[in-house]
Amino acid sequence: MRIAYSVETVRSAERALMARLPDGALMQRAAAGLAAACADLLAGVYGRRVVLLVGSGDNGGDALYAGARLARRGAGVTAVPLAPDRTHAGGLAALRRAGGTVTRPDAAGAAIDRADLVVDGIVGIGGKGGLRPEAVPTAERVARSGAVVVAVDLPSGIEADSGEVPGAAVRADLTVTFGTHKPGLLVDPGREYAGTVRLVDIGLRPELPPTPDLQALQHADAAALLPRPAAESDKYRRGVVGIAAGSARYPGAAVLAVSGALRGGAGAVRYVGPAGQAVIARFPETLVSDRGPREAGRVQAWVVGPGAGDDAATVAQVLEADVPVLVDADGLRLAERAAVRARTAPTLMTPHAGEAAALLGVAREEVEAARLSAVRELAARYRATVLLKGSTTLVAGPDGGPVRVNPTGTPYLATAGSGDVLSGLAGSLLAAGLTALDAGSAGAYLHGLAGRFASAGAPAGAHDVAEAIPRAWRDVRD
Repeated sequence: MRIAYSVETVRSAERALMARLPDGALMQRAAAGLAAACADLLAGVYGRRVVLLVGSGDNGGDALYAGARLARRGAGVTAVPLAPDRTHAGGLAALRRAGGTVTRPDAAGAAIDRADLVVDGIVGIGGKGGLRPEAVPTAERVARSGAVVVAVDLPSGIEADSGEVPGAAVRADLTVTFGTHKPGLLVDPGREYAGTVRLVDIGLRPELPPTPDLQALQHADAAALLPRPAAESDKYRRGVVGIAAGSARYPGAAVLAVSGALRGGAGAVRYVGPAGQAVIARFPETLVSDRGPREAGRVQAWVVGPGAGDDAATVAQVLEADVPVLVDADGLRLAERAAVRARTAPTLMTPHAGEAAALLGVAREEVEAARLSAVRELAARYRATVLLKGSTTLVAGPDGGPVRVNPTGTPYLATAGSGDVLSGLAGSLLAAGLTALDAGSAGAYLHGLAGRFASAGAPAGAHDVAEAIPRAWRDVRD
């Protein structure tokens, strides 16, 4: 599992580690890892042209010491200090001893245009508010140059704790981060600016607390969460999920939610709603009822809301159930906040950015720009686990613990009905006994993989995504 910590936590851990190390040792470790990553990217250092964009902080020093290492291996290295009177003196001296050169920003254009690689050491993880105006022209010149860009710890201009991009920022092809991931490297829009992320071990892990701020599942983590039927399993041991979804206008939402639940491993699916005939025609194994959620029969979790239109009564009935409930789509609009907060069984809400914005009373753009704070705020307001769908799907629990970040998403999941499939899939995992946080995380992970398999780089519909869930399941398990 990849984990990320806040700037304050990282700084505290660095201070504790530096107190036990010789002066400058931590920076040398970071510089060595940075130089090795640059050398790997260049596929040969001798004769390559490297430009260092150097700010006033420690990551400017990291860039200078790394540049010195590259210069000693035969690279032509030019440093561009953007704050000349506050440049790391030791790093600058090391670069000059190794044969590197130094130039002013207003004279660096030719070097940038010829560069094979540019190292972004302008602003460290403590930076706020985007790039300073004086750094913007140089960053823009780099973007036009076509050189490969390597960011030191975090692309300059990205908010390390949130992934927010409040102004101009550097777009990196590779970000070399030290000690641990930072939240802004895993959460969009910052993640998009980071490119590929390479973590360099500098000995920080023993100084970090056991509970991180963010977690990102990997295959082994998802595999450990997925239920595995035993020899004595029956449909109830595997989990029976109720689906209250669909309407005369949106019968397909019910079909897709049921498909996600069945492909997600449910022992049985009970469907309640007006789309029973459409559901049975597609999935004859579904147990269909027209008597409402209270009379539908035994279930171990409910999914309510996809395509439900204005059926507030059904949503209210489901929220009264003493089993885990997943609320999606129209259900989010119809669910009374007090009713959600009063529930004693787990609740998982699955909004996209527009739905989250409506629940928070803000513009959609605000949610998309500050996804991490939005998902945490929703979880706190509703006392529920919230899965915020989008370019990086986030899952936050009501207790304020680590937020889960899903790494498997694909833009091809941005298609009508894809969210309905995810609702059924995550609902089946709830019914199997997973916590709301685990069901949301594992469901998003499988859903993302299924989207990749279904599209394979070409357009695919929600039905195709549902059909690819078993393949995603096998891929994780194998």
